Amino acid sequence: MKIVIVTGSSRGIGASTALECARRGMGVVVTYNSNPEQATQVVKAIAGIGGKSVALKLDVGNSSSFPEFREAVSARINAIWGRQTFDFLVNNAGHGLYAPITDVTEGQFDGLFNVHLKGPFFLTQALLPLIEDGGHVVNVTSATSRVATAGVAPYAAFKGGLQVLTRYMAKEFGERRIRANSIAPGAISTELGGGLNDEFEAILAGQTALGRVGEPEDIGGVIASLLSDESRWINAQNIEVAGGYII
Repeated sequence: MKIVIVTGSSRGIGASTALECARRGMGVVVTYNSNPEQATQVVKAIAGIGGKSVALKLDVGNSSSFPEFREAVSARINAIWGRQTFDFLVNNAGHGLYAPITDVTEGQFDGLFNVHLKGPFFLTQALLPLIEDGGHVVNVTSATSRVATAGVAPYAAFKGGLQVLTRYMAKEFGERRIRANSIAPGAISTELGGGLNDEFEAILAGQTALGRVGEPEDIGGVIASLLSDESRWINAQNIEVAGGYII
């Protein structure tokens, strides 16, 4: 059985990804930061479709916690699946901020940086010894790194940086046949950044060729399929999954 770690998988895109991976027969490590109840619900949902998973606490914005998390991962995957390694890492955890450049504080900037760029870098570094040769790292980025949207400059800048980092991961991990790709969602109906109000959602839908904003399931299924063996020759790519946003 393949095993995947999905960060930030107690809700939204992460929860959808966890469920889709379980449907494809993978064991899933669900991570949460502040809401263990939601993570427990995801674990129960996976059990409901015949899958196996475990929930572990992880604060992606606190890199000093990563060695302890690695030890927890090692212990749990050995206890549950009898393995010393896992196969796939999906760096999905994140939070949003809507503010013009003139209003962004240094604390807000640092918080976004820690979660969206520093966190994935050092978490991947910490977990790399446990990733099976031939594995895969998927980084969740954003279409905002392609289309400038006023009010999300730091978020978009770090997501753009994560796209670049993805190519370097593919380059450096290639000797172990570990692939690295990024998925760039467009506007998605989640709680990120406080969610979308009806007016803003209508604007975004009007800018999307398929006439609506995305749902978490639109992204989770793509990530799960990218992890499959059928996608084994896709590497070092940023794949936008946005329904045709501002084309």
